[in-house]
Amino acid sequence: MDHTQNIQWFPGHMTKTKRQIEKDLKLVDAVAEIIDARIPISSRNPDIAALTSNKPRVILLNKCDMADKAATDRWIAALSEINVAVLPVDCKSGKGIDRFVPALKNLLSDKIEAYKRKGMLNPTMRVMIVGIPNVGKSTFINRISKKNKAATADRPGVTRGNQWFTVSKGFEILDTPGVLWPKFDDQTVGERLAFTGAIKDQIMDIELLAVRLLDLLKELKTPAFSERFKLTDEDLTMESYDLLGLIAKKRGMVIRGGEPDIERASVMLLDEFRAAKLGRITLELPNES
Repeated sequence: MDHTQNIQWFPGHMTKTKRQIEKDLKLVDAVAEIIDARIPISSRNPDIAALTSNKPRVILLNKCDMADKAATDRWIAALSEINVAVLPVDCKSGKGIDRFVPALKNLLSDKIEAYKRKGMLNPTMRVMIVGIPNVGKSTFINRISKKNKAATADRPGVTRGNQWFTVSKGFEILDTPGVLWPKFDDQTVGERLAFTGAIKDQIMDIELLAVRLLDLLKELKTPAFSERFKLTDEDLTMESYDLLGLIAKKRGMVIRGGEPDIERASVMLLDEFRAAKLGRITLELPNES
């Protein structure tokens, strides 16, 4: 049975943001793209990747502590082949952030040397930070700039306008609002963005989304998921909607008459996935791209 939702989400400000990024690219020497290590395909905006392809690029695999480490290693190898620097980071804890400026210095070494030959001993390199909503851009900027100017929130779309930040001597970064794209050609891309919270829950059928997430979790069979809900191998053969009902009952989420509270269980399942309480899970691998 096909449970996929037809997800389209493109607020008008995102069209404006894309135009602003095209304009601001002339001001920067490099681009740092932040993507979600759990969904490296789905969390990359193909429009932005195409727009910025002529600039030296760093890709930051954020939330790496929530992703499967072996899968992240595969992603680092695969993305490195397209001639970009790749860093696994966790913006919340700060893990890997200290490697960002050295990676930029290496990436822009020829340009920095060229400026020095012209007599500019301390040239300022400017870097644009791009990424889809809720991928961790503001948290990264707060970490790297050691200032709290960039607004952060657990909901997508909170950052507005463009801001410059000094990150170290000779390096400035430009923040940009998160940009999704007008149409998801592959509906699983929209779903995976919704699983991680990049698309607002308010526009989703939350029960259907939880069922689809269970479809994936049953396939992956991660021990932490089964242990979290005390599920047997036999439980994992159930239809996902029935399994969601079982999980609801195991958590004591029942309504009048002892029926499972599916809506409450759906919210709980998505929250626990987003908090990595179901284990370190990567939903996409390089050979799927």
